Amino acid sequence: MFETSIAGSLPKPEWLAETQKLWPQWRAEGEALRQAKADATLLWVKTQEDAGMDIIGDGEQARQHFVHGFLEQVEGIDFVNKVKMGIRNNRYDAMVPQVVAPLRLKGRVHAFEAQLARAHTQRKLKFTLPGPMTIVDTVADRFYGEGEEGRIKMAFAFAELLNQEALALQADGVDIIQFDEPAFNVYLDAAADWGVKALERAAQGLTCTTAVHICYGYGIQANIDWKQSLGEEWRQYEKVFPALAKSSIQQVSLECFQSHVPMDLMALLQGKDVLVGVIDVASDVVETPEQVADTIGKALQFVPKARLLPCTNCGLAPMSRAVAEAKLKALVEGAALARQRYA
Repeated sequence: MFETSIAGSLPKPEWLAETQKLWPQWRAEGEALRQAKADATLLWVKTQEDAGMDIIGDGEQARQHFVHGFLEQVEGIDFVNKVKMGIRNNRYDAMVPQVVAPLRLKGRVHAFEAQLARAHTQRKLKFTLPGPMTIVDTVADRFYGEGEEGRIKMAFAFAELLNQEALALQADGVDIIQFDEPAFNVYLDAAADWGVKALERAAQGLTCTTAVHICYGYGIQANIDWKQSLGEEWRQYEKVFPALAKSSIQQVSLECFQSHVPMDLMALLQGKDVLVGVIDVASDVVETPEQVADTIGKALQFVPKARLLPCTNCGLAPMSRAVAEAKLKALVEGAALARQRYA
């Protein structure tokens, strides 16, 4: 009961990359970088185990960014001639690569870190991939066509590639494959319409556990400003949760603690495992076990005990290692306290 896990990312050590950044520059290259990525992955596998986490992740140590880490292994994308594009419905601008030809995988994307993590833990292993809609919102299209129809075509093309890698990750021994879809909180109608369908295409044929993570964005000022504009009650989940409840995706990871998301929205996810965010990733203040257990207790009004999985609100990458480690311990101790209270 109350199995603990992280949403995805963990801080990169200073000998691997710039610290406390969402787009860090690597500190090495070539074989030295590959070894540093391996060392960082193993460090975090051990740290999560030592903290008592039930489900282990690779911490995304081998990826510079949660979307572009996948795109780097895709043919048909021009990384040289980047263009400025509005991201998340023009919330902020970024220089992004362009899709210029049919999309194909060059080969395996995450075999290195997935197989490494699998070989070094006996616990359940979760691995994250970007979702199709969020990828489409993070690249410029010069191939699939204008408007919504082009976005849908490109999303399903990416979904096929994600599916290829997801099936290979399953063969590597990954227990849970999670697709990250922050774009679901922005393009609400499209997410409920074709976004969930593209997600299901990405998960097609998987027999391991499938999950989707939907958050409000972190780590940059534009995300902070946007959230401050949303008012006292954030109801974006209300649009996509009914579509997800009907989908083949088994788990939904969402924000909760220190968020303005009404807890009753979790009731829309009947029949799904709910990864409840009990750890705030926007603050360095470390939660107490009592706070974590209290959040779990409140969520139990809307989620059955057997389906509630305490998690972080989002990735911990922008934090210091010391704070991230302390928050992992708080998560584990809070879940243990909740088991005593609510068993």
